[in-house]
Amino acid sequence: MICHSLFVQNTVGRGRGVFTNKKIIAGTIIEISPVIVMEKADRLLLDQTLLHDYIFEWGATKNQCCMALGYVPVYNHSYKSNCEYFMDFDEETIFIKTVRDIHPGDELTINYNGDWDNEEKVWFEVV
Repeated sequence: MICHSLFVQNTVGRGRGVFTNKKIIAGTIIEISPVIVMEKADRLLLDQTLLHDYIFEWGATKNQCCMALGYVPVYNHSYKSNCEYFMDFDEETIFIKTVRDIHPGDELTINYNGDWDNEEKVWFEVV
C-alpha cells in the first residue's frame, strides 16, 4: 500500500526522493511495503554493491538484512525527518508513518538511524 498522493522525483544533490501533492496529517501511515529477507552471508555480498545503501538490518537481533520494496528505499535521510519507519518482522513488512503534518510539494524523509529524532551520524557521514 502506497498513499496515492506520493510520487518520486529528482532532488538537488540527493538523487531521487519521495514527495506529496496533498496535505498529510501527522500520524498517518503512508506506506506499507513487503521486504525480501536475506541472511547475514548475503549482507557481506550486498555490501560490495550499490545495494549496500538501500538495505536494512533485519530481525530482533539484526542477524539478517532485507531489501524493502515500494518507495521505502527512495526516502532520503534527514536528522529532522517528517516520517518514521517501523519494521514488522512477523509480517515481513516496513511501514512509513508521518510524525508531523506534511504539505503539498514537501519531500518526505526518514532518519536512517531508525528513530526520527536520532542525531547520531549515519554511515555515509562518518569520517
